Amino acid sequence: MYSKWISTVCVCMCVGRLEIVRQDECASLNNTTFLEYQQRHKLQVQYLLLTRGNPDCPRLFTPENPINHTQQTTPFSCSRPTKIIVHGYRVVGSRPSWVEELARALLRAEDSNVLVVDWVYGASFAYNLVVENYKEVAMQISILINKLQNQGCKLESFHLIGVSLGAHLAGFVGTIFEGKIGRITGLDPAGPMFKRADLFDRLDPSDALFVEAIHTDSDYFGISIPVGHVDFFLNGGMDQVGCTRSDFASVLVYFPVYGYVICDHMRALYVYISALNGSCPLTGIPCSTFEDFLQGRCLSCHGPCPTIGLLKNSGVTSSPLPKEQKFFLLTTSEPPYCAHHVLLEVRVKRLEKSAGLKVTLRKDNMATNHQFLLNTDSVVYRRVIALPSPLCKVDSIQLRSTGLRFYRQGDLYVETVCVTPIPAARPDEAVCVNNIDVRRGTPWSHDYVQVCDDY
Repeated sequence: MYSKWISTVCVCMCVGRLEIVRQDECASLNNTTFLEYQQRHKLQVQYLLLTRGNPDCPRLFTPENPINHTQQTTPFSCSRPTKIIVHGYRVVGSRPSWVEELARALLRAEDSNVLVVDWVYGASFAYNLVVENYKEVAMQISILINKLQNQGCKLESFHLIGVSLGAHLAGFVGTIFEGKIGRITGLDPAGPMFKRADLFDRLDPSDALFVEAIHTDSDYFGISIPVGHVDFFLNGGMDQVGCTRSDFASVLVYFPVYGYVICDHMRALYVYISALNGSCPLTGIPCSTFEDFLQGRCLSCHGPCPTIGLLKNSGVTSSPLPKEQKFFLLTTSEPPYCAHHVLLEVRVKRLEKSAGLKVTLRKDNMATNHQFLLNTDSVVYRRVIALPSPLCKVDSIQLRSTGLRFYRQGDLYVETVCVTPIPAARPDEAVCVNNIDVRRGTPWSHDYVQVCDDY
């Protein structure tokens, strides 16, 4: 991937050291080994610049290389917003393979300067030692931003995008500038050594004018607490759809824990890239807990619901901005990851014994299922589920009495079954079918036909 990148700049600064780079070679991120780590004790930070003028070929960039407004010695321009990508911990010292994809997605979404911070040397091997390095790297980035600010760039035009440990690094940069940086996006901010950290040491809403975070692995490598103005918790923030041990069998031979968990941790990055590509909206619903969200206790937003991507403040229009507010959404297992949320609500005649009811929504050859466990105390059951297509595209709905362990499958009388799109703007958006006898051993099915106006 990096072999295609060709540099036209010949000077770079790596912790005060000048290095000559051939003009016909491509600039790429560093790659290190354990032996190199033992021999090198410097962070060796470098910056790679991409713009729409050189999307496939990053140029080594340094604030010591002044912006020439007449001769255009560098494609960097203060008239464009600047995106700064900061990678996180590198377990074996390898360069992050996702940088090119994220940079291109950012450039497609907005005409900007994309600066990649390469601190692979300082980010490799023992995690606790890497955590000790991140503030020094943040200081170097702040020097870069300060020099660009002196050359006419405005602080609010900077957008830092940090992955894992890189999110807290970005947050410390924001602390140095007293929260005047325009925006920080944390992609599954790191959890180990940060869950109980002081606000000074981790990402928090005071680090920029707008701070957002996407959480996908809060039970392992990610942080479980909200750290921004808006925090998106995908699928509850853990156990992402499609991240199973069988998907990583070859990796698990060598890294039995890492290979499994890293899928959840990196899902935030790939969902963000998908959102930048704009194929479909990824919208969150505010709720106190994921279980409350799944139980249908949170169906709408006060104003526009926030969307992952580059909309100003993620689309939030309230003033002042919320702080550390949790927003939940479900995703699919593959790009573009977008799911259409609906509330499934079933009302049954009171039962004399527990039972099971399986509800299936079909579209072509795809089926979305949910099993309700019915008891003798309740008559109304609700669940938020994710459909691969909009509600109005669903072909049919099927109900089946499944019975429960120790109980035979029996007949059920369903007074009504309703499906409502989320966010729910109006109560009349629900589509309902009433008075259904679900016979033992015989599923009930109904063609799902509705008029879709502006949906």
